[in-house]
Order: sequence, then C-alpha cells, then structure tokens
Amino acid sequence: MSTTSFVHATSGTTEEEMRGLPSFDAVGGDWSDVAWEATKIAEERIVVNLGPVHPSTHGVYRLVVELDGEYVREIRGATGFLHTGIEKNMEFRTWTQGVAFVTRMDYVAPFFQEVAYCLAVEKLLGITEDVPRRASQIRVLLMELNRIASHLVAIGSSFNELGATTMMTIAFRAREDILRIFERISGLRMNNEFIRPGGVLEDIPEGTTDYIRELLPNVHSSINEMIDIVGKNPITKLRFKDVGVLSLPALMALGQTGPAVRAAGLPWDLRKSQPYCGYEEYEFDIPVRDQSDAFNRTMVRFDECHQSLRIVYQVLDRLDASEGEPVMVADKRIAWPAQLSIGTDGQGTTPAHVQEIMAESMESLIHHFKLVTEGFRVPAGQAYQIVEHAKGIIGVHAVSDGGTRPYRIHVSDPGFRNLQGLSMMAEGGLLADAIICLAAIDPVMGGVDR
Repeated sequence: MSTTSFVHATSGTTEEEMRGLPSFDAVGGDWSDVAWEATKIAEERIVVNLGPVHPSTHGVYRLVVELDGEYVREIRGATGFLHTGIEKNMEFRTWTQGVAFVTRMDYVAPFFQEVAYCLAVEKLLGITEDVPRRASQIRVLLMELNRIASHLVAIGSSFNELGATTMMTIAFRAREDILRIFERISGLRMNNEFIRPGGVLEDIPEGTTDYIRELLPNVHSSINEMIDIVGKNPITKLRFKDVGVLSLPALMALGQTGPAVRAAGLPWDLRKSQPYCGYEEYEFDIPVRDQSDAFNRTMVRFDECHQSLRIVYQVLDRLDASEGEPVMVADKRIAWPAQLSIGTDGQGTTPAHVQEIMAESMESLIHHFKLVTEGFRVPAGQAYQIVEHAKGIIGVHAVSDGGTRPYRIHVSDPGFRNLQGLSMMAEGGLLADAIICLAAIDPVMGGVDR
C-alpha cells in the first residue's frame, strides 16, 4: 500500500520532515470571506445525539438536538430505554403483588406510587374509611421523608452535571439518613413494598420515632448547607436564573404539575386541595415563587423540604399518641391472618408469626395460603386516585373485573407529563442550558417509561 506525503502549506516540507518540528498555520486566501458568508447565511445546522445516557434524568434518556452554532433550534426526546412492562405484568399478579411492581417505577420516590396504588385499590374495595388512622400516619411519614429524599437527589444531581459535585455529596449524605429510616421501618432502602391495600405491612419498630428525631437535625442541617452554597451564589444565579422559563399558561397547556407550577406562583397541591391520608389534619404551607425558571424550581424544592420536615415532626407526635393501634383493616378477607413482622436482623418473619400459622392454627395456615397465593377478590369496577408526588401529580387508574388480579392498571407519571415542556424550555437557548432545563424537570425514567 502506497503512502502519500502531505506538503505543509507554509514551509513546503513533507509530513515526514515536519515530525518533531514546530507547526505553522495557513493564512491568506478568501477564508475570512467564506466564514463571514457562512455566518451571514446561517444555514448550516448540526444534529447532535445526546444519549441514550444519563444527563440529569436518573435513568436512560436520549435527546436529539439540532444546533445552530451553540444555540438549540430543535430538541426531541426519545423514551422507552427503561420500559419494563410493569403495567402489563400487573395483570398477571394479585392485587397485593402489584405493590412490588409500582414501587419500581420512580425508584427515587417509591412510596408515592405505593400509596397511590393502594388508595385506588381501597376505593374499589370500598374500605377507604376503614383504613386505620395509624396506618395513614405511617403512610404520611414515609411519603414526606421520601419527598425530601427525592428533592435532594434532584437538586444534587443537577448541580453535579455542572461540576458542583459537593452539592451531590451533601444531598446524598442527607438522603442516606432517610434511607436508614426506611430500612429500619420496612427492612429495605428502596423498592420497599411496604404500603399494602388496607394499611401497611406492619407497625413501625419500637423506638423508631426517637430514632427519627435523632436523624432529622442532620437532614435539616444538610438542606441548609446546600441552600447556603447556592442560594445567593452569583454563579448559580447566572446559570439558573431566566433559564428554562415557562409561563403559567404554558405550564397548564402542557399538563405540567409539581414544583414547576408552584414556582410560577400557583399554590396547587393536592395535599391541600384534595387531601388524602389525613393531610387535612397537618399544618404546612405551599411554597410558591414568581417565575418558573430553573432557579426558582430549585428553591421551591428546598422550601418544600422544610415544609415536609414540619409535617414529619407532627406525624411523629401523632404516632407516639397512637402507639399500639392497628395498622391494617380488620376485615380478614383482606388482612393477612397473622401480622407479618420483620425480624430483628431485618430479614424474614418473626418466630411468633411462623409459630401461629405453622404450629397453632390449621385454619390460619389455610387462609394465609389462599390469601397469599390466590389473593383477595375486588368487586368489578374502576377507580382513579391521584396524590401529590414529589415531582407532581401521579394518577392511578385501576380496573377490576371482579377477580383476584387487576384487569387493567395504568399510571399517569408526573415525570412523563413534565417532559413535554422540555422543547419549549430549551429551544432558542444555549446547548449548555439544555441540560439545566432537563434537570429542572427532574424526570426519573423508570417512572416515565414504566
């Protein structure tokens, strides 16, 4: 194979002769005129494929961006890379087993899916008013702690994409304390499968409220530390203020919910407007701002963390007062015949439960076997339940044909709807700002794709 030697434009020497020598730039000709004409016409566009990767999305997402220089002229998102067929799989499992599927949708905020799903099933069963108050208190506790954890992950990962890794390490430090609480209560850090139709799997272990009170000051301190770093930081304001702006009419037209809407000034929160799980009994405020841009969305999430802490302290007092009360409906056609409990090692069931169904009561064993393997029957009909997820409003549409398995379950994920606003937020802005726009939406692709 022949080798071609290239002549340097200035020196006239060959490529072999140029090795080890200084390089020179070619000048002259009409290159300046050509460059100026290209800039004037501005017809050349570049299509860049971002992904499928993890640009502040907590999952795999693909962006196809058409660029004019550094400016985004068109941006299109492609989902489906984390699609696991959750909704279809639920049609082949019992109603209780469905919790194990929905908790894996938005795995950063699993308790919201569990509560929304169980509330929908309870509507179909007609037992909404029969759920014990202590079970609702535990649900509120877990959701509000999960709201804080979700917001911290959203904020920390968005700043990490810009190189502020310290923000992410502080966020995950606080989230770790919350996950310790989840593990103490449910035995698991994520994908907990703890909320059940009719209540919760079991009561919180003894001493849990005191344990939570010991950890909450650390969480509160970490939140304030993050605010101190970025709240009045001029670099943060330059990168986040007036970036990804959506007006309130645009937000409404696009079906956006959650922090984005509240950042635009609308105090829309289902915990106030359509309360569930006894939220009407708690005192808290709905944080709002004057413009829905990346900066205000971040600050709204910080404000909501403080309000969630406020709710958590109220729940802890109520849990102390309701200690010993039931956490599952009394109807044994739905509730399991013996109270399942996690052992002190965080695994398996306690010997007392095993003793009850394996050695003392044949009836309990038979009923337990049928309830676990076959499941309870749900009257034919359909129900729709919405709750205030950390990312916006999540809706669960449950349809029953009268059997022990769902006929159809569909979940309306807030991250999926909120992603519809990305093009309006990012188009016309800089490519560097597109990732900030995406991070301000805070989609988790497990929930988006399902």
